[in-house]
Amino acid sequence: MCGSFAWRGVRTTTITMKRGKKYVAVVEKIEKDKEYSLEEALAFVKANALAKFDESVEVHIKLGINPKKGDEQVRSTAILPHGVGRIKKVAVITSTKMADANEAGADLIGGEELVEEIKNGKILAGVDFDVVVATPEMMPKLAMVAKILGPKGLMPNPKTETVTAKVKEVVDALKKGSKVSFKNDDSGNIHQVIGRLSFDVQKLQDNFQAVFDVVLKAKPEVLKKRYVLSVAVCSTMGPGIKVKM
Repeated sequence: MCGSFAWRGVRTTTITMKRGKKYVAVVEKIEKDKEYSLEEALAFVKANALAKFDESVEVHIKLGINPKKGDEQVRSTAILPHGVGRIKKVAVITSTKMADANEAGADLIGGEELVEEIKNGKILAGVDFDVVVATPEMMPKLAMVAKILGPKGLMPNPKTETVTAKVKEVVDALKKGSKVSFKNDDSGNIHQVIGRLSFDVQKLQDNFQAVFDVVLKAKPEVLKKRYVLSVAVCSTMGPGIKVKM
């Protein structure tokens, strides 16, 4: 996650926290109180990379929802036209679509035995796989590992299209990194990777727009106040840049 959040303001990135000279130097380049255009913000992030590796580029969206209310939760999926630059490890739990899962290149495929391996810690969520796809008939069996998968955001859910009979289509999109799922955190914020620093600005803009459009469409019907409060983009190791929307 980036070093500062949009709703705190880019200059609030603690200089009180112990940051390296390079990080502080980047923060000093950011114009105080300025909201950058998306193109400007992404260009700034690319031009001021701090790490030697190909950092992820992230968008952080602060929403005006009450995350404690069930009818104000925001959860959805988006298809990124250029993917996120990382191949996901996909586990498929099914008793009916094993051939489809295999054809799509799923990393782990199984039925009840796979659920048992997750339950017993033989297969680790977030290590051996990044996402779980399940066919509907397996959901009652997955209840026994909900406490393992749920906290990691890996429990299959119809809203994220990870409970589906269209296993081949979904796994293919996930493996390419083009299909992403997101939900608000406990503070009502959305955090989502939209690519890598090696992507050009246009590709990052396209991916950002794909996520942002879905977030707008996911606005809870009961919400009457302002929905999107602020938006920032950043690299994994860099400070947040406020985006004018």
